[in-house]
Amino acid sequence: MTQNIFGQIDPPSRMLMGPGPVNVHPRVLRAMAADMLGQFDPEMTGYMNQTMALYRQVFMTENRWTLLVDGTARAGIEAALVSLLEPGARLLIVCAGRFGLLLSEIAQRIGAEIFTIDIPWGEVATLKQIEDGIVAHRPHVLACIHGDTSTTMAQPLDGVGELCRRHDVLSYVDATATLGGMPVATDRWGVDIVTGGLQKCMGGPPGSSPITISDRAADYIMSRRHVEAGIRSATTTDGIRARIASNYFDLAMIMDYWSEKRLNHHTEATSMLYAAREAARIMVEEGLEARFARHAAASRAMGAGLRAMGLSLFGSDAHRMTNVTGVLIPDGVDGERVRARMRDDFEIEIGSAFGPLQGRIWRIGAMGYNAAKHKVLLTLGALEAVLRQEGHNLVSGRAVDAALAEYGE
Repeated sequence: MTQNIFGQIDPPSRMLMGPGPVNVHPRVLRAMAADMLGQFDPEMTGYMNQTMALYRQVFMTENRWTLLVDGTARAGIEAALVSLLEPGARLLIVCAGRFGLLLSEIAQRIGAEIFTIDIPWGEVATLKQIEDGIVAHRPHVLACIHGDTSTTMAQPLDGVGELCRRHDVLSYVDATATLGGMPVATDRWGVDIVTGGLQKCMGGPPGSSPITISDRAADYIMSRRHVEAGIRSATTTDGIRARIASNYFDLAMIMDYWSEKRLNHHTEATSMLYAAREAARIMVEEGLEARFARHAAASRAMGAGLRAMGLSLFGSDAHRMTNVTGVLIPDGVDGERVRARMRDDFEIEIGSAFGPLQGRIWRIGAMGYNAAKHKVLLTLGALEAVLRQEGHNLVSGRAVDAALAEYGE
């Protein structure tokens, strides 16, 4: 039998300026190198409690149930939906991009009855459209994406929670792409569950999904509680509603695991907990308002530089995410050749697009550890050079000058 012995992993040192993942903050990488602990070691459960406290600040909430779901950001999305939706339950989705479609895909597998508010890619829903959808379809859950990286647009959410509570609807928001870079104002919005990820504005690696759950949603989830056979006791009581369809993504059991009960559900992904904890520590140290301002400044500078090259941005400035910018690929330019040359000549990655925007736009990110002036300038300078090499007519230096001017220099 032939043995395949591969070399040590030695990835190129690329600057990841696409829609995510992004380069991980060095402090997070160092935290991940710390040694293992037993999952019920008092030091380990102490780190879990600290992580919960830190993410209450990140999510801008007082929610007791603020914790981690092990797995990439999609793990948090699936845990939220499978724990909120019984088969046949009505779900209303604000669908304005790829990730609204993902919510439908997950809900179909759960067996939910799905209704959508279909918004053209590059636009957002109004509060009236959302209320009209709720009145028309009477859903159990409303779900939407805060910032959809497929379109680079951010859905306004002020008033959504109050609207849902008035109509007795539970609300879920996917904030994977915005957590840590834009205000995820859970309590101000009044929404019931918000999930995120580490690999974008939080400046961490993919593999852990922070989640926050209101008491209202927690009560419903616990009404579906079913403790698995191997960890039941004589005093165990189950909920009155249908059991959550997934064991791994069962938020009732995960909440028991993170609670004072420490009821064993899984072995916590220790290194990822270290990463999530450190990413949140960095954000809290920086200060939320300073963090949001840094991302907004990088976005304005990126947009100014792209426009100075004669390029057009996709979508409305009024609803643009502050961490990912969509830019229309100029006529006559091979978008994939440009991306390849950016990567090969400059070690910079920018993103392509999906669905109706595939081949029409690039998506350029400046988030987390990469929402930094020098990285914005390097990306703009490299893109300008590549476009010139590809025969696109532009004036050298304008992009960087415009970005510097936006930064006030």
